[in-house]
Amino acid sequence: MCVFHGCLFPTIYSIPNPPPSSGHQCNSLPLAGRAGQLASFKANTLAAAWTGLQRQEVVCKRLDDNSIVQNNYCDPDSKPPENQRSCNTEPCPPEWFIGDWLECSKTCDGGMRTRAVLCIRKIGPSEEETLDYSGCLTHRPIEKEPCNNQSCPPQWVALDWSECTPKCGPGFKHRIVLCKSSDLSKTFPAAQCPEESKPPVRIRCSLGRCPPPRWVTGDWGQCSAQCGLGQQMRTVQCLSYTGQASGDCPETVRPPSMQQCESKCDSTPISSTEGEFPMEKGPAVSIHPYLPFLPAHACSLSQINKIVLINK
Repeated sequence: MCVFHGCLFPTIYSIPNPPPSSGHQCNSLPLAGRAGQLASFKANTLAAAWTGLQRQEVVCKRLDDNSIVQNNYCDPDSKPPENQRSCNTEPCPPEWFIGDWLECSKTCDGGMRTRAVLCIRKIGPSEEETLDYSGCLTHRPIEKEPCNNQSCPPQWVALDWSECTPKCGPGFKHRIVLCKSSDLSKTFPAAQCPEESKPPVRIRCSLGRCPPPRWVTGDWGQCSAQCGLGQQMRTVQCLSYTGQASGDCPETVRPPSMQQCESKCDSTPISSTEGEFPMEKGPAVSIHPYLPFLPAHACSLSQINKIVLINK
């Protein structure tokens, strides 16, 4: 409602013979009820502006009971103009603008929700400015508050996946899935968490095609001959990438498991005289002549000297 100093007083005037209305008798109103016009003020503040307007409204009223009648009972030529004037010309005071609450940050175990709170002042029908919080004199509304303080139910917590096993070819990854409290401080039996939402504990994986089996050889053994030519052996196995025995290695590339070897003969001179003589190293031996009957390709120190060494 506009408030201002001073008043505009209305004027009442009468018309001797009001104009007839179509379809009505001219004397339908008694002489004492001849109508006049009464001017009165009616406040009308613009909604989006800080300056309001007051408009003077003109109506046709009966003279006897001051009731409003149709305008055709009054002389239209004598109708005063509808005036208007400004009111509430002082700037509107700043006020708080409060937005809607946003969604809570958590669905349970206590979250926070926020809303916009601004100090706004209107400066025109469609204009406004934002002021510092100190511009609004009333108490500042809160911008955030706690929400959803109820406890959360237990939930599944999955640990990290293990490495894919085996190291090649199709395999599996595994992980541990626990039923935990929402703050992860407690572990509950699995039955307290919904089984339908339990994450998988095993998935398939593959690190590529596995290498084929291959021949694996051991170290060469000692030469079979203590002196001269002999043979030495080693192990040859066909193994898979996991170290298990396999029969899929190609025989064409199988390494040999036996080879010829030669041991260096001792060059210490030995007497051919029968009797006992100490060797440079080792225990004493007896020397006795003998007649060898060995293959021609065999070669040993005793054969060459035609003596036998008998360890004492």
